[in-house]
Amino acid sequence: MDIAKNLEILKTDLPDSVKLVAVTKTHPEDLIMQLYHAGHKIMGENKVQELAGKYHNLPKDIQWHMIGHLQSNKVKYIAPFVSLIHSVDSAGLLETINKEAIKNNRVIDCLLQLRIAREETKYGLQYEDITAILQSQLFHKLNNIKILGLMGMATFTDDTDIVREEFNYLAMCFWKLKGQYFTEKPYFCELSMGMSDDYKLAVEAGSTIVRIGSLIFGERNYK
Repeated sequence: MDIAKNLEILKTDLPDSVKLVAVTKTHPEDLIMQLYHAGHKIMGENKVQELAGKYHNLPKDIQWHMIGHLQSNKVKYIAPFVSLIHSVDSAGLLETINKEAIKNNRVIDCLLQLRIAREETKYGLQYEDITAILQSQLFHKLNNIKILGLMGMATFTDDTDIVREEFNYLAMCFWKLKGQYFTEKPYFCELSMGMSDDYKLAVEAGSTIVRIGSLIFGERNYK
């Protein structure tokens, strides 16, 4: 597995406007360091314990993104260093992130996760939930979080029409929210969608962040 070559191929394929988050879930630190030495420093983890461990063991100029489901009681472990939380799926979680950000004298960047997939197992907010949060009195008191945009995960299917429809819906929701709630907020500019199997469809639909693991590291070893 030539990680540097895989990275080069991906970066050639991606527009300059799209950020690549390398998903390091279950991959050992020596492989991550190969990617680091190839010049890539934006990494994504699904689990808090693995994220915190890798942060402590690896170079501190790596930007760590939390891309998996996040429980409120685990925010404290990543609040001191996390660069971006992709998976905010409740008002309560936002409140907890804000509280931990205050303790660490930080503003933590977040994305709101919109549920676009058909599977029951996928997390995320409905569009109406997001507008309710943005209109709430609570939200306007959360001064230590910054909402940069939306994240979504498409249905796991070979039917590209379904995936394209879901990504287009997520992009439409992003632009509606930007027009209604973030017109004066240039930082609301990120749309995190697309993984190894569907990132090209996501980029077509307007993704600004793709989360890719297996195309860089190969298939995961879950043992």
